[in-house]
Amino acid sequence: MNLKEKIDRPIFHTIGAVADEMGQPCYIVGGYVRDLFLERPSKDIDFVTVGSGIALAERLAERLGQAKQLTVFSNFGTAQLRYRRLELEFVGARRESYNRNSRKPIVEDGTLDDDQKRRDFTINALAISLNADSYGDLVDPFGGLDDMHRRLIRTPLDPDVTFSDDPLRMMRAIRFATQLNFDILAETFESIARNRERIEIISRERIADELSKIMRSSRPSRGFLLLERCGLLSIIFPELQALKGVDTKDGRGHKDNFLHTMQVLDNVAEKSENEWLRWSALLHDIAKPVTKQYDPQLGWTFHNHNFIGKKMIPGIFKRMKLPMNEKMKYVQKMVELHMRPISLVEEEVTDSAVRRLIFDAGDDLDDLMLLCEADITSKNPEKVRRYLANYQLVRQKMVDIEEKDRIRNFQPPVSGDEIMQVFGLEPCREVGEIKERLKNAILDGEIPNERDAAYRLMLEVAAEKGLYPQS
Repeated sequence: MNLKEKIDRPIFHTIGAVADEMGQPCYIVGGYVRDLFLERPSKDIDFVTVGSGIALAERLAERLGQAKQLTVFSNFGTAQLRYRRLELEFVGARRESYNRNSRKPIVEDGTLDDDQKRRDFTINALAISLNADSYGDLVDPFGGLDDMHRRLIRTPLDPDVTFSDDPLRMMRAIRFATQLNFDILAETFESIARNRERIEIISRERIADELSKIMRSSRPSRGFLLLERCGLLSIIFPELQALKGVDTKDGRGHKDNFLHTMQVLDNVAEKSENEWLRWSALLHDIAKPVTKQYDPQLGWTFHNHNFIGKKMIPGIFKRMKLPMNEKMKYVQKMVELHMRPISLVEEEVTDSAVRRLIFDAGDDLDDLMLLCEADITSKNPEKVRRYLANYQLVRQKMVDIEEKDRIRNFQPPVSGDEIMQVFGLEPCREVGEIKERLKNAILDGEIPNERDAAYRLMLEVAAEKGLYPQS
């Protein structure tokens, strides 16, 4: 690869010129260089200079007329410049040392070699010079380019030191292996397993950020399988670890729910980039370990695991610092409802059951059906074919009923305000009961989703309660 051509961009030449004027060596480093070789797009570009990164950024911002776009972080010795949809970050070369009880390093000025040694992985320790006399030269002291060709994640220095100093790097190793479809060098992976307890000093927010990046990758199961193998999963996500394994009684076992979950997750990821639908796939069977029972007639059962799973999710999200908002509620809905379409496949499909599913799922119905189809992981091709064919029948029935009854996200044609007005009531239990009766009558097909029919039923139900219209 001709790096001089690859970085032949005005912004890089300008940065190099400013660095030359200041007498400071300056390099592009880290992820941008890695992604250049992997031909991955990147808008975040890190620069390291032997000298003051802040002074270089300030001079550059002035040269570009972009002083207002510069943010200085004096405590960290860094500066960030927004320029034409790019995020340019500057730092002075430094060496680091660590206290065992913190991942915050003690920082001193250093050389480029010092700076590259502090990088997490060899593929992130590459640097490209921007100074005029060496423009485009690659500095690769740890064989990062060779590791990229071999598709390997490896630490520049002793992995035990690297991971003990900053345990978040263990999560990053697994995340990069997942995102890039790389392998982790055996020695490096063994070190993660040895140092796994060190993850306890990392904030839940940082761990959640790495998990989200794993979740957004093309095959997220790879990351969770690696987390399980090295022992990190049992520390950061014990509920997921609890799915692992198979119990046998009277010669009867059940499927490994962890491996099943991994397959469902990948099935969803193949069809959707919706991160929260992927979280729903990861958590759809999360309550199976706590609901598992053995029945001599039925074998292993997991009764109500969907309802118990819904109740577990707020606690999981809170502990893991995931968003406690509509995204969590969406995951709860998917977990609670994921058995409903399956029951429609296994039993006679009634219009009433389909109406209720359409109503309860609302705008998330298509996501729910995608999750349920992803949940078919049988090794029996005939069984898979039969289930998918039945799902198609359910989907068609949904389309037909929605066209006829307009159930999705509907409100009864007679509102609570109108009920109060007709009968001269204040807000009370009877108003809610009448409205609920109207909703159920429409969902059960007793009356059409029309105002006149709903109004007549309202009068009947009210009369049963001794309520009559005010004259």
